[in-house]
Amino acid sequence: MSITINAQFDGGNIEVLSSDNADNIRLNIKTDNQSEFLQWFYFRVTGARGTPCRFIIENASATTYPAGWDNFDVVTSHNLIDWYRTPSHYDNQTLSWSVTPEHDALYFAYFAPYTLDRLHGLLVHCANAPAVTLSTLGQTIDGRNLDYLHLGPLQTHNSNDDRASIWSIARQHPGETMASWWMEGWLDRLLDGNDATSVALRDIADIHVVPNMNPDGSFRGHLRTNAVGANLNREWAEPSMERSPEVFLVQQRMRETGVDLCLDIHGDEALPYNFIAGTEGVAGWTDARDQQLIAFKRTLASINPDFQTVHGYPRNPPNSANLSFCSNSVAQTYGCPAYTLEMPFKDNADRPQADVGWSPERSIALGRSFVDAVYLALTNRLL
Repeated sequence: MSITINAQFDGGNIEVLSSDNADNIRLNIKTDNQSEFLQWFYFRVTGARGTPCRFIIENASATTYPAGWDNFDVVTSHNLIDWYRTPSHYDNQTLSWSVTPEHDALYFAYFAPYTLDRLHGLLVHCANAPAVTLSTLGQTIDGRNLDYLHLGPLQTHNSNDDRASIWSIARQHPGETMASWWMEGWLDRLLDGNDATSVALRDIADIHVVPNMNPDGSFRGHLRTNAVGANLNREWAEPSMERSPEVFLVQQRMRETGVDLCLDIHGDEALPYNFIAGTEGVAGWTDARDQQLIAFKRTLASINPDFQTVHGYPRNPPNSANLSFCSNSVAQTYGCPAYTLEMPFKDNADRPQADVGWSPERSIALGRSFVDAVYLALTNRLL
């Protein structure tokens, strides 16, 4: 039986250059449609059980973030449930790894995939929970639903009608699948009627959720863009139904609900840390808003040590905000906190787990921790 490599499935991405020699399987990552972005890969190998194999991604140095391959190990699974790391080597030109498969099928990916099928399961789970409404904001360019969840109060103890409006969105960049795993943790905890913090948070806030902002790019196996090459996190200044309906529709709903806090969930290719990027560059930034940001990050770090406050992006100079970014746009439009969470594709350098690296399970746990951080921010009047 010959070795077969295939990526023709939900989220798949690879080009096979040569697979005749198991010790020299040559591959390329394909670019996003109508775009120059490329980094995400996800494919299946069959017919290689017991055969020593060496895989080489030839165009690793030509990818969008070549620094992302430094100290990166390939994510691997034989059952699509358990994901672990296979040691990899980047020589400034190619990314390579060797393995002798012990199963008939073996999957390799840039990060643990989060398929649209799994998303639909999560949506059904949420829709059948108390005080949750599932609706569709509209359709994407490929004709998929842009799904939206509203989580209302589980037990109404709050007589004050001035409820906060909290928004959380994930997968503007479809290859950043850790954002979907984070979302699973965030939602699962918020649905728990026996979790006092979740119940209390939902008593004082309406939770608005778009679990996947970019279902077209997710299915197509894109790194950054939607079906027509739009980087959604550069579309918030002037979205359109023709190019970026996903942003257009979310902004439309935000105008109806207002926003008191926005959480935009991402992954960073190069930095091996969890961190929050703030919106210091928006007009009207004050010391009070700066302290609000600092307090939120410190609170989160005290709740979950996988989060840290030392490493991250440089602070933006005053009045320099790029309003095509989600967090900057929302912060300036609504005068509210808007945080971009970045998680690693690699491992968390502060708390490494070499066998799995940063993983779905750790992303889920971080999502759950945000319930505490947001509740404390609200009750301490930091929003």
